[in-house]
Amino acid sequence: MKRSTIIASLIIIGFLNTIQAQINPWPEVKKETKPWTRWWWMGNAVDEKNISALLSNYNKTGFGGVEIAPIYGAIGYESRYLQYLSPDWIKMLNHTVKEAGSLGMGVDLTNGTGWPFGGPQVPAEHAASRLIVQTYKVDAWKSLSEKILIADPRAGVARLQSLTAYNDNGEVVQLIDKVDKDGNLSWKPKTGSWNIYAAFTGKTRQMVKRAAPGGEGFTLNHLSRPALDEYLSRYDKVFANNPPNIRAFYNDSYEVYNADWSSNFFDEFKTLRGYDLRPHIRELVSKDSNSTIARLKSDYRETMSDMLLNNFTIPWTNWAHKYKGISKNQAHGSPGNLLDLYAAVDIPECETFGSSYFPIPGLRRDSADIRNVDPDPIMLKFASSAAHVTGKNLTSSETFTWLTEHFKTSLSQTKPELEQVFLSGVNHTFFHGTTYSPQDIPFPGWLFYASVNFVPANSWWAHLPGLNTYITRVQSVLQAGKSDNELLVYWPIYDVWNNAKGMDMPLKVHDVDVWLHPSEFYKNVKSLQEVGYSLDFVSDALLEKSAVKNGAISTSANASPYKTLIVPKADMMPVATLQKIIDLAKDGATVIIQQLPADVPGLSNLEANRNKLFQLVSGLSFTDAGNGVKQLKTGSGQILLSADVQKALDFKGIVSEKLTATGLKFIRRQVGPEKYYYLVNHTSKTIDTDLPINTRASEVLILDPQSGNSGIASSTQEGDITKVKIQMLPGEAVILKTADKASGIPQWTYLNNGLKPVEVKGEWVLHFTDGGPKVPQDKKLSKLISWTDMGDSSAVAYSGRAEYSITFKMPKLKAAEYILDLGKVHESAHVWVNGQDAGILWSIPFQARIGKYLKKGNNTIKIEVANLMANRIRDMDKKGLQWRKYHEINFVNINYKDFNAAVWQPQPSGLIGPVTITPYKK
Repeated sequence: MKRSTIIASLIIIGFLNTIQAQINPWPEVKKETKPWTRWWWMGNAVDEKNISALLSNYNKTGFGGVEIAPIYGAIGYESRYLQYLSPDWIKMLNHTVKEAGSLGMGVDLTNGTGWPFGGPQVPAEHAASRLIVQTYKVDAWKSLSEKILIADPRAGVARLQSLTAYNDNGEVVQLIDKVDKDGNLSWKPKTGSWNIYAAFTGKTRQMVKRAAPGGEGFTLNHLSRPALDEYLSRYDKVFANNPPNIRAFYNDSYEVYNADWSSNFFDEFKTLRGYDLRPHIRELVSKDSNSTIARLKSDYRETMSDMLLNNFTIPWTNWAHKYKGISKNQAHGSPGNLLDLYAAVDIPECETFGSSYFPIPGLRRDSADIRNVDPDPIMLKFASSAAHVTGKNLTSSETFTWLTEHFKTSLSQTKPELEQVFLSGVNHTFFHGTTYSPQDIPFPGWLFYASVNFVPANSWWAHLPGLNTYITRVQSVLQAGKSDNELLVYWPIYDVWNNAKGMDMPLKVHDVDVWLHPSEFYKNVKSLQEVGYSLDFVSDALLEKSAVKNGAISTSANASPYKTLIVPKADMMPVATLQKIIDLAKDGATVIIQQLPADVPGLSNLEANRNKLFQLVSGLSFTDAGNGVKQLKTGSGQILLSADVQKALDFKGIVSEKLTATGLKFIRRQVGPEKYYYLVNHTSKTIDTDLPINTRASEVLILDPQSGNSGIASSTQEGDITKVKIQMLPGEAVILKTADKASGIPQWTYLNNGLKPVEVKGEWVLHFTDGGPKVPQDKKLSKLISWTDMGDSSAVAYSGRAEYSITFKMPKLKAAEYILDLGKVHESAHVWVNGQDAGILWSIPFQARIGKYLKKGNNTIKIEVANLMANRIRDMDKKGLQWRKYHEINFVNINYKDFNAAVWQPQPSGLIGPVTITPYKK
């Protein structure tokens, strides 16, 4: 080929690439924009052949990476087990990383097996610890006859840490130096009657839950830096000469039970809080309720939070960086400030558990198949807020844990739950999950005890690319640019901690009705979001790092600025926090305070700190601005005081997105001068309106993440508002992209002037293709009915796929578009029209635009439908076939009882219809 020809070809290719870049409105697809999945290695019974085959399958199905979680194994396959971190295990890990890399996939790895962190390298002294207090009584001039030794046989290795005596006159004496190694106390009080409190560091004796071979042992003491260092030294020995090229090391949700102490607690408390806790041990364990005890326990909980942050989370993240990886942490459930713990890692990760109710017509939600848990999207925002405030791009989520009962989850049920996660600021989804299962294991393969089962054996696996492609499109948008939230909301953690009840305070997902829902913080966040404001949460520590730039609050160099800081009613607030709030206002920020703080938290320097706070509060002189708002102008900014935060926002002129009045939910991203709006219709009604968005845009693109279609929307400008014509059915999502000019993008085709639907009727040929236990015979149907109603026992037991084919004649019509509606589908479908792929219809509404595939005269439609795994599992259990046989928890139902599908009714399966095609005129 001549040089000039080569140059011309390169120019043409470059031009075509430029045109393609202009035409394709979607952001770049990377491995992080695709969904990832938790990959359970059962018994570490993995080998190179199956690892390669499975990763290739996952890659073709649309996954961007795997998160390795070694756990217990299947009974009968012990000969295949590998010891965790053994040379053979490391060989498999290295093979996984290499193979995934060749496929463009990533690999994450937990620092342990099962959960929480722990294992054989955790000696008793570094195991999770608890405070054990024993009491004694001694009178004047008498010796204590009892030995001061731990009485609880379950305490494990216990050590006396303090011995404090109290009398009725308020005297307090420390006696630990008067106790010998055998527990004998050499002390006789000269007057009165004394109560003695002996504080021991004992052990919880919690073992690693769901441990894999080689990972069994005590749970780690997360409050101790020496314990962490020794724990990680096992990995240092293994990784030192061969770092594994892991993308992220991750830590699962904090499920360390009854661990409320550490042998270094007294020293850390004195350093951090400024006073000695030993004289207050009686109040710490008291069940009385008064303000002094509440303050003491607040200091105790703050110390635990600091220790978890500084002795575990931060050094563990630094350790991950040493191996050129990043950290990914689930902070929920921790006895600490969730925002600070999430913010300390590279990828904060939240978790969905259970299922939510959505009023989407046709969305199945059987009460017998769900847990009595409602995921709260505001809880998810703690993780995304920490990421946004600190300028980190990714927020991940362990998604779909126990969404429904095993084998009964349809792809359509995952969509609104997933969308709720996206709307909370998550943009990096991890499925829960996928079990590694070798090719020689019969159906249903190895399975994890908790649903959902995203495994190749699942009957809808061939349709999973529909969901995964949807996720990829949405996450490509939600990972672009920066979060675009305008409000920063202070979280009053000290009001949570200031509680005389209990000891440590794990902030669990399942306890939000106790520590989150009753708060004014939660009520404000909920009401503000409902009327269309976008917001993030900020802690005292994160607020301290904030500054003001051009009248907006900058929380970090890479974070989007916030228009205002909102301080909900907070009874307890540190002096430093109130001072910072005032300073931000002086520097030009607008701060909205619902109610001025009444007091300072804790006992440290209480009176001095109270005086400082009262001086700050008394120095704030407000004037009446009307409508329930008071104003203080200070420096170049202002503080607005109002019991109704929304009235103060109106006074400031911070306008919410009025689009929420339609019932739509949204989240925004800012990419340079452009904005993305991700919109979701979780209502029961169709939205067909001119939707107002708070931005001026010359043009607005509609991007359909379900189909990938795009087009220029019909829009008009009214001042700072752009109105965009939107049509959304219940269950649909749409992305709007603002632009000055959209090159090479066609106009969006709206579905106006619909004609009478044409029902696709005639004789359907039904051919069962891939499933079991037995593939039913082909059938011809004049009416579409469930496979379970065909009078064929093999069809009742069948789980898998089947193809429906029909040839029909379309009436001669002039239309701009034709909409195929499959009607009722159990549970997902892949459609071909005249041999052309019209897409996977995996969620409500089961519709597709097919105008470009139709032709004059006869047309052929082929619809491949997949049902659930449930009917085949039911058949196996009715026949008494043994398929669940695992160590540890084995296999349980959604209520953690013995699993038995034999009692189920057959699940409706197949295409029920009616199948219609609706023409739409221009």
